[in-house]
Amino acid sequence: MSVLIAFGLFIAAMIACVVTGAEMALALTFGIVLFCLIGLRRGHTLRALWDMMWLEGRKLVGVLGIFMFIGAITALWRSCGTIAFFIWHGVQIITPPLFVLVAFLLTCLLSYALGTSFGVVGTAGIILMALARSGGVDVMVTAGAVMSGAYFGDRCSPASSSASLVAAVTETKLYDNLRNMLKTGWLPLVLSIGIYAWLSVKNPIQSVDESLLTTLTEHFNISLWPLLPAVLMLVLPLLRLPIRETLIVSSAAAFGVSVFVQKMGAWETLHAALLGYTPQSETLAQILSGGGVVSMLQPSVAVMATGLFAGLLSGMGVLDGIRAQVMHLAEKWGLFPVTVLTSVAAGMIFCNQSIMVMMSQPLMKRAYEQQGASREHLAVDLENSAIVLAAVIPWNLACSIPHQMLGAGPGAVPYTVLMFMIPLCHALTLKWLMGGKERNT
Repeated sequence: MSVLIAFGLFIAAMIACVVTGAEMALALTFGIVLFCLIGLRRGHTLRALWDMMWLEGRKLVGVLGIFMFIGAITALWRSCGTIAFFIWHGVQIITPPLFVLVAFLLTCLLSYALGTSFGVVGTAGIILMALARSGGVDVMVTAGAVMSGAYFGDRCSPASSSASLVAAVTETKLYDNLRNMLKTGWLPLVLSIGIYAWLSVKNPIQSVDESLLTTLTEHFNISLWPLLPAVLMLVLPLLRLPIRETLIVSSAAAFGVSVFVQKMGAWETLHAALLGYTPQSETLAQILSGGGVVSMLQPSVAVMATGLFAGLLSGMGVLDGIRAQVMHLAEKWGLFPVTVLTSVAAGMIFCNQSIMVMMSQPLMKRAYEQQGASREHLAVDLENSAIVLAAVIPWNLACSIPHQMLGAGPGAVPYTVLMFMIPLCHALTLKWLMGGKERNT
């Protein structure tokens, strides 16, 4: 079986998973089996093939533990009222000419605190879309603002699984990367705020349905206590507490608030942390249900399978020809433009944000080393390309699933302003921001 045929079959399996809604881990496992068969025919032993896979896979072991804590915290923040607190106060400050801007800023804040784009879209995003529809605001503009805000935290939050993944595959320190994310993110954020302010004035909301606020106050204690887990998540990283310990402390605080403030039973709260939170209110169940350790099992399997697959392809030399072309283009065009190119190509073919990172890193690593750029430089470039651009490829899961949750189609993509501003501003300011290490841009 030739490599091209194997790639064709693998891509067909990926497309089948996207169309049927099956887990990407199935296609990745299928790809691993195909290329293992090719490796055996080339004379590699099973042990040698495993060593190839584990060379990349071992980098992700620590990330999987973080994934589990993220799953727990996304449920506990629901049960303790943290998300309800943000939504309630966010809706309170909405005025007609500022709706779209508030939608963007609220989802930015929530995504930075929570670290999950899907979690923000599935809670605050759904509520904001309902308000937009009832208030006569352009739903595509609103969906674009929500998506931009949701992926703001996906890129730079200490609790972001994407940020942890990039740190793991590039073998860099998470907090160093996050500082660079803030350093390269303030300009696109300011520009996006200006654009969304203009879109807000052009698309004022006519009325705000406050029935949801009443429902929230009936089922949650909206005092300052639910804010505690979020404050800990924001403050502890500033004190250099490792991300795993930060997640544990914030989870413990959320558990305590759930039990002592929201009056949930201890067992019920633990059940929510493991299997996901489900409010008793049918109305709130539609927007606040979810999270839990179990919810992160499938993404964890997919990420590990991606790492093993990337290691197998690299170890067998399958990527050598592509890597040589990438290195040539990087010398001609510059590192970041080619990182964008490889990321987008991987995102369009494999339809998955994690695979974009895992495939781009081994292709670009030698190019960065050849030009004397650091691993931190590669990590920043991946965050400013693969992580955000996944959300603007309509058939990529990072784009299609949130848009489906919001009830918006590809027409919302042009309004995801921040997703375009981040790579654009990074490309234009790279020499200054990264100390002049980029060449040929």
